[in-house]
Formats: sequence, C-alpha cells, structure tokens
Amino acid sequence: MSDTYYVGAYWMARHESDASCAHRAERLFESLGHLEPTWRQWHETGRTFKKAQARQFQTHQASFLELFARKKNRIGDAFSYWLWTGPTRDEATAVNGFCGSADAVPTSVCVVDPPHQGEVAERVLTTPVLREVLLAVVRCWEPTWGVVASRQYRDQLSPSSGYAGTFVGWMTYFSRKWGDVPPLPAPVRVEPVEDLGTLVILTEERFTVTNPEHVRLATEVHQVLNAAGLLRDL
Repeated sequence: MSDTYYVGAYWMARHESDASCAHRAERLFESLGHLEPTWRQWHETGRTFKKAQARQFQTHQASFLELFARKKNRIGDAFSYWLWTGPTRDEATAVNGFCGSADAVPTSVCVVDPPHQGEVAERVLTTPVLREVLLAVVRCWEPTWGVVASRQYRDQLSPSSGYAGTFVGWMTYFSRKWGDVPPLPAPVRVEPVEDLGTLVILTEERFTVTNPEHVRLATEVHQVLNAAGLLRDL
C-alpha cells in the first residue's frame, strides 16, 4: 500500500477577527503559489466536479472576507474554508482550515492535502517542497504544532497516539511555547524556524511506512520527544 500524505498545523483558543484570518489565508495561498504552478488557481466546492471547476476563487483578503460572511462558513465564533485545485478529482490538492475561535475545542487547524498520484504529486511529495509547505503554514498561522505525516503510519499507531500533537511525522514542528527539542539521533535534522519554533525532519527521502528503517527511526525519535514532554494531545 502506498503512503498518502498531508500537512497539518494546529493551535488552540486564539480569537481572531475575520480580517485577521483572511489576511493570514491570503498570505498562505500566495506562498503556495510560489511552490507549485498549479497552486495559483483555486476553486470552491460544487455539487459535481464540473460545477466545482467553474467556481474559481481569487485568494485575496477581500474574497476570504466574503467567504467568511456566509453562514455555512461560520461555526460559533470561528471561520472555515475549503478550497481545491487540480486537473482531475484524483490529482487534486485541497486546503481547508478552521480559525478565529477563542474556544480550545475544537482545535483550530490548517490542512494541506496534496495529490497522491500524477505529475503534481511527483513534484511536491518531496522533502524540499513539503518542508516549504509546512513552513509556509507555520509562518502564516503560527500554530502550536505541525506535521507532514503519512496517514498509514499515523493510523497504525494506537488511537491515542494518532491525535494531533502526540506522534512523530515525516516532519514535525513544535512552537517555542510548546517546549525545547532535545538532541535527536542521526540522520534526523533539527532546525529553527525563525523565532517561532523548531522543525524536526526524520529523513531526506520520502518517508514510507513499508520501510523498516523509517519506522524504527520514527519510533526512536518518538521515545526521545515523549520523554521530553513534547508529545501531548492538543
């Protein structure tokens, strides 16, 4: 079974206005557009794929403000969005988010779901590109925790280990407020993300759940980070 991947970032109890959330969203999509040419034109959802293709969305702050004003995109004091792009349903990239809430539950989130097959997948499912995607999300949304994860690896863990904040991904981000990252075994790469936090990259090659060395390394790093108190449920 081939791994499928996503980039996720999560934070809690941070009230923000619609204007602030719209500005952050605009910055994110601008950053994504620099990473992959097909990520420069986005669409809203539709009843059919053909109808959704016709619903082009300009990722400017004003457009997000209009989106957030719709009743279906309001959840309590929070705002939500779900946009996609791609030539076919199977080769689509999706970005969705939930932001602006002062409540700790549900957790605020931004998820980038890249395609699992096709030419775009071959270009973006690499350490350099997904690292930049995660960094773009971190810089725009300033989350507490973020991850580039294999769904298959996440799902083979125990249910309690699969919650946001509790497991090690191909790449994992910790904000400074969440804690300091201890020394980790080679070949793991640890790098600061400006003054925001720390990024941990397990392997420079594509992480796969079928590679025993990848799983062994993830388990070892999990043990070190858990002992340091960094792997806790948001």
